[in-house]
Amino acid sequence: MDLEKSPAERPAVPAEGCLTVAIRLPVRIVVLVLVVPVRMLWDALVVGGRFLRDTVLRPVGRVLQWVAWAVFVWPWVTLWRYALVPVGKALAWLGYVSLVVPAVWMYETVLTPVGHALAWVARGVGAGFAWVLRGLGAGFAWVLRGIGAVLAWVYARVLTPVGRAVAWLLRGLGIGFGAVALGVYRVVAWLVRHLIVVPALWLYEWILAPVGRAIAWAARGLGWLVRMIFTGIGAALYWTLRVLLVLPALALWRWVLVPVGRVLAVVAREVGDALGHAWRVAGHLSLAVGRFLGRLFRWIFVEPVRWVYRSVLTPVGHLVRDTVLRPAAEAARGVGRVTRQALAAARESARQTRADIRRMLFGTPREPERVPLAKDRREPGAVGTRTLGSSTTALTKD
Repeated sequence: MDLEKSPAERPAVPAEGCLTVAIRLPVRIVVLVLVVPVRMLWDALVVGGRFLRDTVLRPVGRVLQWVAWAVFVWPWVTLWRYALVPVGKALAWLGYVSLVVPAVWMYETVLTPVGHALAWVARGVGAGFAWVLRGLGAGFAWVLRGIGAVLAWVYARVLTPVGRAVAWLLRGLGIGFGAVALGVYRVVAWLVRHLIVVPALWLYEWILAPVGRAIAWAARGLGWLVRMIFTGIGAALYWTLRVLLVLPALALWRWVLVPVGRVLAVVAREVGDALGHAWRVAGHLSLAVGRFLGRLFRWIFVEPVRWVYRSVLTPVGHLVRDTVLRPAAEAARGVGRVTRQALAAARESARQTRADIRRMLFGTPREPERVPLAKDRREPGAVGTRTLGSSTTALTKD
């Protein structure tokens, strides 16, 4: 697909400087020489760790898990299952029998009838009180109606005329007091205006306002002076710090640190790429060395052992199996059969002996009487059966 693209569409490959090309090869050589032993040691440790994990740590871990279960968990489970649970069930049953059952019996047999009786008595007492209160309420209502009629007559004939006279008197007094208060208010307002407000306004316009404007003008001038002084001091400090600190730091950053940083970045990038490349190459080398050592181990140890097993131990094992083990197994099976037969004969003899002793001591048990079947009761025996060839039937009698 890249070959079909036009030169304008192909991504531009960034050009590498001479410094990068000059640093790359020596760095990769040095890093490869340093990384290969580390990678081989790492692969050896990984293989050893996996072998140790599969052959030692896992079995030991399972044994420790089983021991921890047997020491810490199993006793508590056993205690819970065979001690606490039965004891809890027994206590629950005992509590039910000693508390719940008597309480239910007390509630159903004693408290419920007593409660019903008390409720019936309370309903009767309540009905009596209601009847008494109803009678008292009727008497009180008659008395209250009489008192209400008397109070209505007193209100209409006595209190209403007196109230109207008092209201007329209070209205006249209110009009008089209002006229007096209005006159006093107007006099006090005229005095306050000419004795307090007019002098205060004159004092504000001709004394306080000019003095305040003068103080404000003086404060603005003083603020401008202070601002100019601090502005000059700030400008002097700014240029002093700029000339003494900023410009040297900027020159150091631009002409020293940036080029050195770029060189160090190139070196660090190349070292990182070289480490990755060397790690991969060392992995391939370690894999090749591991395969070579594995094949060498197979040739030196595994193949001879396999040859010895196939060529020597297997025929010898078959010979021992055919000449020794199988005859021994057949003899053992024969001995087992004879032993089982002897034991069976001994058990049968013992059974017969026990039966003979039982008959000698207690006699032969009486056989149960045979109950005739229904067909035996309906049909005659073999001698008295009815047949067509005999003269016992009505059709063949002479």
